[in-house]
Amino acid sequence: MQRKIITISREFGSGGRYIGEQTAKRLGLRFLDREIIVRAAEESHLSESFIEERGEYAPKKSIFSYSFVGRDTQGGSIEDYLYQVQRQVIIQAAREGSCVIVGRCADFILKDRTDSLNVFIHGNMENKIARIMDIYGKSRKEAEKLMAETDRKRSLNYRYYTDQKWGYASNYSMTLNSSEFGYEKCVDVISELFMFGE
Repeated sequence: MQRKIITISREFGSGGRYIGEQTAKRLGLRFLDREIIVRAAEESHLSESFIEERGEYAPKKSIFSYSFVGRDTQGGSIEDYLYQVQRQVIIQAAREGSCVIVGRCADFILKDRTDSLNVFIHGNMENKIARIMDIYGKSRKEAEKLMAETDRKRSLNYRYYTDQKWGYASNYSMTLNSSEFGYEKCVDVISELFMFGE
């Protein structure tokens, strides 16, 4: 089976975005993270900052938060609209050719394709906290809070729109612990499996 698409889902602080970006560079593929935000903004006329803030996160820290968002007369919310716009951007990007897509339920959105490699990157708590502290200049307490809130909101968003459990191994082609393997080895493994499918 020839692989064309790699989707990367990731825990906050695991280096998943970096791993995805480095994998794309090594394989000579388009890297879609920020580009999804830009294209979704063009399609929806919503601001890039709004999409960045809400594109893969639940409105609050509870699944019930979706019950309290504003809805139109057909029952749709701005979150539902944004999900549909991003969904179409992801589907179109995959049609355009080989690429690496980070987050935004891309693994689920492209689940009917047989040419995608869906990866979930996770990591050990201490490594993730250290990375967040270093990159974002946070104290340990702030890093712990930011990590917990970010992962909670990503998980709830994924669950709400896919009815699947975020990070559950059977939803992905493979999961990799970046703390155990290191970022470069994760890139090696993903790249090798992608090429093996050609």
